[in-house]
Amino acid sequence: MRPRLFYCDRHTLSLPPGHKFPAEKYSLLRACLEAGGLYTLQPAPLADAATIALAHDPGYVRQFLDGTLDPGIMRRIGFPWSEQLTRRTLASVGGTLAAAGDALASGFGGNLAGGTHHAHRAEGSGFCVFNDLAVAILALRRDGRAQRAAVLDLDVHQGDGTASIFEGDPDVLTISIHGENNFPFRKQRSRMDVGLPDGTGDEEYLARVREVLHGVANFRPDVIFYQSGVDGLAGDRLGRLALTHAGLVERDRLVFETVKLQRIPAVVTLGGGYAEPIARTVEAHANTFRTAVRVLGGLSRDCNQ
Repeated sequence: MRPRLFYCDRHTLSLPPGHKFPAEKYSLLRACLEAGGLYTLQPAPLADAATIALAHDPGYVRQFLDGTLDPGIMRRIGFPWSEQLTRRTLASVGGTLAAAGDALASGFGGNLAGGTHHAHRAEGSGFCVFNDLAVAILALRRDGRAQRAAVLDLDVHQGDGTASIFEGDPDVLTISIHGENNFPFRKQRSRMDVGLPDGTGDEEYLARVREVLHGVANFRPDVIFYQSGVDGLAGDRLGRLALTHAGLVERDRLVFETVKLQRIPAVVTLGGGYAEPIARTVEAHANTFRTAVRVLGGLSRDCNQ
C-alpha cells in the first residue's frame, strides 16, 4: 500500500503581482509526485479552531478567522486577508494533523504544505499564520498519543515561532539549522540552534546535520516533525546558503536513516523554497519525498517516468 500525502493547493490564493510567496509551487509539486506514482494524494482536512487554540491565543485565532485581525499583524504575515487564505490556512494545519496520525500508525506521514514555523502564540509572521507543527504536537499530547516530540527545522530561516512556543517545555526538542544573517533578524532560543554564515556549502552543512541528529537520537522522542525547507539551495531568492540538489538529497537521507534506525515516527512538512525558475524548488521538494520512500521502503521514480 502506498503511503499517503495531504495537500491543500485546491484552496488558491489571490496574491498581488510580484508577490514573493511562490503559491504555484504547491500544485506543481503535487502534480510531480502524482506522476511519480509513489504516493496516494489526498486533500487535507480543515483544522478546527479549538485545536488550533492549543498552540495559539484564542483571540488571535478568532480574529484571523473572521477577518478582523489588526492590519499591522496581517502585514507581518505578508498576505492580504481573504476567505481563500482562511481555508488554505486551516487545510495546511489540518494536513499536518492528519499526517501526524499517519506517522503514529505507520511510521510516516507527509503534508505538501505546513512547516509554518514563524507563527508565534499570538501573532503570525513571514507567510505563517498558525504554527501547524506546534498545533500537531499539542493535539497529540491532548489526545494521549505522544508526549515527547522533536522538531527538526532545516529551513534556511530560523524556526522562531516554534522555539518561542516551546521554550521551557522539556518534552519538546526544538532544533533549527539556519542562516545566521537571514530572517528573522531577532532570533528566538531553540533547544539546539545552529547559525550558518552566508555561502555555507554542502560539506559544512551536512556535518552540522549529523551533529544535531545525534541529539535527536539521544532525546528519544515519540514522534519527530521534519520541517524540510529547501530554501538553502544555491541561488534561492530568500536564502543565502550554497547547497546543491545533491546536498539536499543527502540531508534528507541522513534524516530518514536516523528515524528508521531509531524507529521514530516521522511527520514531514514543507517549508520555504523560492528559487527561480520555480522548477528548481519543486525538484528539491520532490526529492525529499522520493528519498523518504527510498530509505523507508519502496522504489522511487522521477516525475517524467
